[in-house]
Amino acid sequence: MTDRPPVGVVRWLLRAPIPLYRAGWGRLFGYRLVYLAHRGRVSGLRREVVVEVVRHRVEVPEIVVVAAWGGKPQWYRNLRVAAPIEVRCGRYRWNRPERRFLSTAELDEVLRGYRAQHPRAWARLGPRLGFPAEPSDPRWADAVGRVHGVAFSPAR
Repeated sequence: MTDRPPVGVVRWLLRAPIPLYRAGWGRLFGYRLVYLAHRGRVSGLRREVVVEVVRHRVEVPEIVVVAAWGGKPQWYRNLRVAAPIEVRCGRYRWNRPERRFLSTAELDEVLRGYRAQHPRAWARLGPRLGFPAEPSDPRWADAVGRVHGVAFSPAR
């Protein structure tokens, strides 16, 4: 598993879409990436991150993401303390969206679905997150326990 958050060029590449979302061009990424604005749990300042979508449910609507860099990245830790400010994904732009933290069983289901829908992406991402090649491997459950899932939907 990736023990530390990305730094250097990798961090820059991961943050590169943020200005595009700010400028209103986030639709270019479709429903594969989500822009998330949240409050720093210590500073209270607005923070922004772009995360890959692992499940998009149109009928709800709902966007699911996984926190995996270092187990609990800053944005995930911030969301545990305070509700998100804004979510943008595809044609969605939700202010003060609902957030829901996934159970281990639901996260397992989501990751198996992502693996089936995006085998090429999973082939690169899964091993970096400590997942074995097959979900039948006993180490799969341990890997699921090291990541965290969050679902976003429009405010009611």
